[in-house]
Amino acid sequence: MRVRLIALLLALTTSVATLGSALPVHAQAATREAGREAGRQEVGPETGLPIPRYVSLKTSRGRARRGPSMSHRVDWIFARRDLPLRVTGEFEHWRRIEDSEGLGGWIHYSLLSGVRTVLVTEDMVPMRRTPDPEALEVALLEANVVAHIMECTIAWCRLSVDGARGWVERRALWGLDPDEVLD
Repeated sequence: MRVRLIALLLALTTSVATLGSALPVHAQAATREAGREAGRQEVGPETGLPIPRYVSLKTSRGRARRGPSMSHRVDWIFARRDLPLRVTGEFEHWRRIEDSEGLGGWIHYSLLSGVRTVLVTEDMVPMRRTPDPEALEVALLEANVVAHIMECTIAWCRLSVDGARGWVERRALWGLDPDEVLD
């Protein structure tokens, strides 16, 4: 059932992306503006996925360029596999991204993954057995640790870091929208 639902969503996303890219550029901009005014979330013109959204770096080396082409100068090199990044724009096969410090640029979509990760922003954050501030500590996470998301509630995320699994309070993580729940 879940596989069929995912396939249906992918087909719908592809259809929406195809329809959006068939519109003239000024019509696409007007459509995005109308969506913002109606309170709906903006979607990318190439993928039909929400903008902004979070992804991760698929490789251990990704060049962020000043513009969306290979001819543009490299401004930044991301050298950390699975680093969470925020997509803020799309143009053809390029995605405008930024890291937790707001640094970034344009990166080719093939270097990005939909696998969700987070960056620990505080030092010595306790990872707990259950989502409870009094629960047993499984590990202490240092600042700048990258963890894979298993699930998230409004206040806690269940993470996996080098084989250790546990719950961490969201306030200590970067790579999620404020009210985003993942299961």
